[in-house]
Amino acid sequence: MLRDFYIFSNGRMKRKDNTFYFVNEEEKKKSLPVEQINNLYVFGQVDLNTTLLTFLSQHQIQVHFFNYYGFYSGSFMSRESNLSGFTLVQQSAHYLDKDKRLMLAKSFVSAATFHMVRTLKGYKQITKEALDPIMLLIPQIFEANSISQLMGTEGMIRQHYYSLFKYILPSEFAFNKRSKQPPHDEINALISFGNSLCYTTVLSEIYKTQLNPTVSYLHEPSSKRFSLSLDIAEIFKPLIVDTLIFSLINKKMINLKHFETIDEMVLLNEQGRRKFLQAWDEKIGQTVMHRRLKRKVSYRYFIRLECYKLIKHVIGDEMYKPLRAWW
Repeated sequence: MLRDFYIFSNGRMKRKDNTFYFVNEEEKKKSLPVEQINNLYVFGQVDLNTTLLTFLSQHQIQVHFFNYYGFYSGSFMSRESNLSGFTLVQQSAHYLDKDKRLMLAKSFVSAATFHMVRTLKGYKQITKEALDPIMLLIPQIFEANSISQLMGTEGMIRQHYYSLFKYILPSEFAFNKRSKQPPHDEINALISFGNSLCYTTVLSEIYKTQLNPTVSYLHEPSSKRFSLSLDIAEIFKPLIVDTLIFSLINKKMINLKHFETIDEMVLLNEQGRRKFLQAWDEKIGQTVMHRRLKRKVSYRYFIRLECYKLIKHVIGDEMYKPLRAWW
């Protein structure tokens, strides 16, 4: 069974025959059969060579790199094996057509908002009155005439959403507003770390389909990022990342000792990252009986299914309907 592996130590990644090896600074060696690796997440300072990269590419293994502070740095993506010129042309055409692009962008924001409200409703301390500011903004999603207007509405919704975290979290985890670069408190550190994992997970799933990760609709395509990953991740961040954060804190699995402050940045320390990653693996591996497929589907595979639905939409097979969790 394929799974993700995480490297925290400094050392060297190498290939020997058909096996992946990691050798740490103490010359301790760990081997992994390549058939078991889905993605590699590298948090330590590592050396590698082109022989290894060629080997990983042959086996469609993606490598995601994080810097010393735990911030996402970039990814090594293997050569695309599911190329489709027709899909790429249609995907691009939907970006170039204002109405088609706006329709998809609205779908991402409406699904994200649905999951924000769903998450909040899971806590009895969140009253109907507390949700009213978000509910009143929902019609503006569908009334937006431009991407910038839509993004403005999304920003206001998310601001109200974050303002309600204080009713869910214990008092020692104060959270006043979202701060990304750098995170100024523990909740911002958790959100940033979790969102990076969501982004890289979405990116890995996109690479298993015919979609091009640089052609996006809500976020502006950029030469420096895989912006379609940001689009699709919007749907899953409140559903997976935020619920995981609430669970870890309220069950006291993560507490203040799992953070450190460096130059006014609040970050998860290594122990905190390990705990979060273990919980992340368990979360995206959880399964739900799919109403249409009539079989159990993991949270990770729901991301893949979202990619497939987007492909069907751009090639004209089936109108895109974003995931709205029913369970």
